[in-house]
Amino acid sequence: MRVAVLADIHGHLPALEAVLRDAERAGVDAYVINGDFLAGPLPGPTLERLVALGDRAVLVHGNCEREVLEAADGRPEQNQEQNPEQPGARAVAEYVAAALDERQRNLIRDLPLSVRLEVDGLGPVRFCHASVRSDVEMVLVDSPMTVFSEAFAGCDEPTVVLGHTHMPFDRLADRRRFVNPGSVGMPYGPGPGAHWALLGPSVQLRRSDYDVQDAARLFETEAPGYPDLAAFIAENVLTVPSDAEALAVFTEMAARL
Repeated sequence: MRVAVLADIHGHLPALEAVLRDAERAGVDAYVINGDFLAGPLPGPTLERLVALGDRAVLVHGNCEREVLEAADGRPEQNQEQNPEQPGARAVAEYVAAALDERQRNLIRDLPLSVRLEVDGLGPVRFCHASVRSDVEMVLVDSPMTVFSEAFAGCDEPTVVLGHTHMPFDRLADRRRFVNPGSVGMPYGPGPGAHWALLGPSVQLRRSDYDVQDAARLFETEAPGYPDLAAFIAENVLTVPSDAEALAVFTEMAARL
């Protein structure tokens, strides 16, 4: 089985469509949607596009799915200072909760924190959003070995694929391979485009291009009420933060955990 891993889509439908186009051309058998797929300008259409993949798509919950349900249910926000997204995460969660109907909200309830799949050439692979014990834990490309050992204690798969920090990497830690495909909808580091990973029989970090100007116009037309839409477009579509900028922010956050 060949698997496409899509993490951190963040309601960015044009980026998602670009990845699905390229993944289908690559002949993938399954998709793992590795958390944080709705918290962005077009949550409803993004969810429906993923649902249309049917049984080929396996959804893992991220912190943003939890936050959307907290907002929908009127519960207080958890882990507010640990949220790696831009300021105003609660406002985004409330926007998404209001944009989804009850059927759609129920589709994201009770999603697993992690899943395990057999992948050709790699064997058993563990997929999660942040870690196997938390949806907000910071595991970075330069995290100390102890961070990897503790965050994935009890996880015996030789390959682990995670997301959450929006930066692609592929590294060895504690005798296991850890892969972050980067972000489909809010990439940090390499530059604009939609970042994902193709697994089987090897690991390939991939990037799919799309027309960023068209995406910006779509968001302006279809999602004018999205919180701070102009900043989202300027900082996550037309340009993106560098890896150095993102690592500086995430390292500070990790120190507070």
